[in-house]
Amino acid sequence: MPEDESFDLAGCLARVRERDQSAARALVEHLYPLVIRIIRAHLPRRVAEEDLAQDIFLKMFTRLEQYQGAVPFPHWVSRIAVTTCIDQLRAQKRRPEFRWADLSENEADVLDAVLTNEDAVETGDALAARELVHRLLDQLKPDDRLVIQLLDLEQKTIAEISALTGWNQSLVKVRAFRARRKLQKLFRELEEKERP
Repeated sequence: MPEDESFDLAGCLARVRERDQSAARALVEHLYPLVIRIIRAHLPRRVAEEDLAQDIFLKMFTRLEQYQGAVPFPHWVSRIAVTTCIDQLRAQKRRPEFRWADLSENEADVLDAVLTNEDAVETGDALAARELVHRLLDQLKPDDRLVIQLLDLEQKTIAEISALTGWNQSLVKVRAFRARRKLQKLFRELEEKERP
């Protein structure tokens, strides 16, 4: 998150700890872009972003006394946001099966192009391709989805993922390997269901 040079985070935190409501509002406004970006990157679209953002900020304020300053405050808030997203994914009821019929016409066209090894997907189908990727990701367990999202889609390093999630680096690598295998399996199953 680019730092706003004019924002005095330390001073704002001190005023928030003294129950200054205007400082609390300023802190939320400062951190909102970071929190909403994390929410959008880690959750399916059917989740109410604003409700989840409020939940994250509520957790931040209730745990503020636990913040010791060992890591930058935005990083500490990021960890709360990622953990809250994981919890939300775990809480969602997941459909047990994903079928070709669940795809929109554009998504089916994109998948068909991939399966027939066409070299390029038309730019008009880029949104459909993105939606298809998210549908496949939605079939993964929350922790697996998170690691694929961070590693492959957001291009974060193993060390960065470890810092964000609290998992050791070996666990991140194992989860990524297993999640990729599961995605491949889901993709093959989807293909087999529709092919004669």
